[in-house]
Amino acid sequence: MATGEHLSSSGGFESSAFGAEDGGMEVLANGLGVNTSEVEARVDDGNIQEAESSLRGGLSLNDEEARALLGRLEYQKGNVEAALRVFDGIDLQAAIHRFQPSLSEKPPSRRSRSRNESPHSVPQHAASLVLEAIYLKSLSLQKLGKLNEAAQECKSVLDAVEKIFHNGIPDVLVDNKLQETVSKAVELLPELWKQTGCYQEALVAYRRSLLSQWNLDNDCCVRIQKRFAVFLLYSGVESSPHSLAAQIDGAFVPKNNLEEAILLLMILLRKFSLGKTEWDPAVMEHFTFALSLCGKTAVLARHLEEVLPGIYHRCDRWNSLALCYSCAGQNEVALNLLRKSLNEHEKPDDFVALLLAAKICSEDCLLASEGAVYARRVIANAKEKDEHLKGAGLRFLGICLQKLAKAASSDHQRSLLLSEALKSLHEAINFDSHNPDLIFELGLQYAEYRNTDVALRYAQQFIDVTGGSILKGWKLLALVLSAQRRYSEAEVAIESALDETAKWEKGPLLRIKAKLKEARSLSTEAVEAYRSLYGLVHAQRKSFGSFRSNSQIENDKANEFEVWHGLASLYSSLSCWKDAEICLEKAKALMPHSADILHVEGVMLEARGQLDQALAAYKNGLSMDSKHVPCKVSLGSLLWRTGSMSLPAARSFLSDALSLEPTNRMAWYYQGMVHRDEGRMVDAADCFQAACMLEESDPIESFSSIT
Repeated sequence: MATGEHLSSSGGFESSAFGAEDGGMEVLANGLGVNTSEVEARVDDGNIQEAESSLRGGLSLNDEEARALLGRLEYQKGNVEAALRVFDGIDLQAAIHRFQPSLSEKPPSRRSRSRNESPHSVPQHAASLVLEAIYLKSLSLQKLGKLNEAAQECKSVLDAVEKIFHNGIPDVLVDNKLQETVSKAVELLPELWKQTGCYQEALVAYRRSLLSQWNLDNDCCVRIQKRFAVFLLYSGVESSPHSLAAQIDGAFVPKNNLEEAILLLMILLRKFSLGKTEWDPAVMEHFTFALSLCGKTAVLARHLEEVLPGIYHRCDRWNSLALCYSCAGQNEVALNLLRKSLNEHEKPDDFVALLLAAKICSEDCLLASEGAVYARRVIANAKEKDEHLKGAGLRFLGICLQKLAKAASSDHQRSLLLSEALKSLHEAINFDSHNPDLIFELGLQYAEYRNTDVALRYAQQFIDVTGGSILKGWKLLALVLSAQRRYSEAEVAIESALDETAKWEKGPLLRIKAKLKEARSLSTEAVEAYRSLYGLVHAQRKSFGSFRSNSQIENDKANEFEVWHGLASLYSSLSCWKDAEICLEKAKALMPHSADILHVEGVMLEARGQLDQALAAYKNGLSMDSKHVPCKVSLGSLLWRTGSMSLPAARSFLSDALSLEPTNRMAWYYQGMVHRDEGRMVDAADCFQAACMLEESDPIESFSSIT
């Protein structure tokens, strides 16, 4: 029902409605009244000018105020088109011109006005009436589907407010109706631009709404901030650079959509924590998505810890924190949180926690046994609607059993664990035959135990499923082909991978390419491949400069180390001692405590007959890494050569090497030589046979290097 206007004690308009004797509504202003039934009758007959004249004369209003009031009456009745015809007659610029002097003048002193009187009361109420009319005009155009015109009209409301209030809307002494109209217009404008498809204009409108002084209430500001953050995250529209005028010295200025969205969401979360607005779980969901995109899950964990108690169940909070810390590489912290969540007094059968715990444990040989327990609990409890999770449980069980097989104390136990691991992985793939992770795990496991034909089939299937977009599939394919002595085909695979791979991810492929050239005795081409790898590392360092993350810095150092280490090994095999020493020094400067460097140094010393120094280098390598297999094998072979007194020690080192890497052919070979010299011919024959079989399927580098 339409609401009327009557004169307030300060001379402005206030809303009021009451019945007249003829059943219509009466509008009061300036001590005068007009019955709306008479006005509405004239509008219904199409006599808009007569209706305006009736209001203008009856209430002592000017043209714009009369049209604004009449248009509002029509809009409230639902006569959108009639209201629009009335609103079209309002001259907004003329109204602004009239309001500006009154609202920009210095307000009278406190002593010269009554206690209940606010400065500029009449001009503010008049301005409120006209600006509300333009806002309603925008809504009318929106309802009629004229979105672009609606946005322009809504924008004109805000432009008018900025002209009237040069320094922004004051925090106090402002008409409530005017403030309500401004707040609604500020909130509506970006939504209208989005509906028209003018996304850059929407971005500008959002920023204008948050950076200009509109005196918005907290709830309105929260709604705008949330909508803007959602728009930045999901619209797919890259924002234009921020205006320098809007930047404060020393303030953080977002560089892109993602940073700006994260900043807005952090502000919202801060408001939640201070109790300034009600908790909204959607904000945390958007914040999780945004930080996950840029890999800042440790930051997300800190914000989850700051969420007030009672919002999340403690187990859910522990699980979310564990996922964050796991993604940030802090697996120990994550696993401790999951152990608390899976306690028998909490939620011991929570699938999310069990699967995440199994995944973390599957990546560490020392935790593989615990991981197998978690995986078996998933398999046992995954029934009916959760049965699809059984495949994930079987996969992690297979990986954990594979880790346990590598650490098995006997060949029989290793064989049983390996058989069970393969069985679990095959059962898992029955649940999800197109799961690329499962396909890769099966291919890698068959490759490590030298069933290269089956491994090759899975490697090719993985590349088909992923479209060749994942690097480790190409690496597996190339290494399997090298194990089959198909070096030319392996090079073709690497070249294809280089074409498919992003520039900064080509390092591992170039290293494999160099080793393939080395395996074919193409030393010059191998050196050229290492030179390409070094050039890539140097270009990446120069490109990112000081903006590199810690992980990028470590990755660059590792890639450069691989270059010098590979060249040192290559020159050493060619007896180019001077070149080898130069490369070795450069590698040592990057990683002075590397067992790999000490091993190459020992090989060089041994080749030049400096056996004592070589022995010391191998021992130093093991002091750096007690599980370094090449040092154990070289130390065992050197001890074997020194005579019968050292055979027990040699056998011990070689046995340790084989327990860590059962497919090391040189360890089997030297173990056979030790058995032969000690008179155990049957054992020696078995070792020689194993070495011979492994030599036929030995890749250019260990399959374990893929992961």
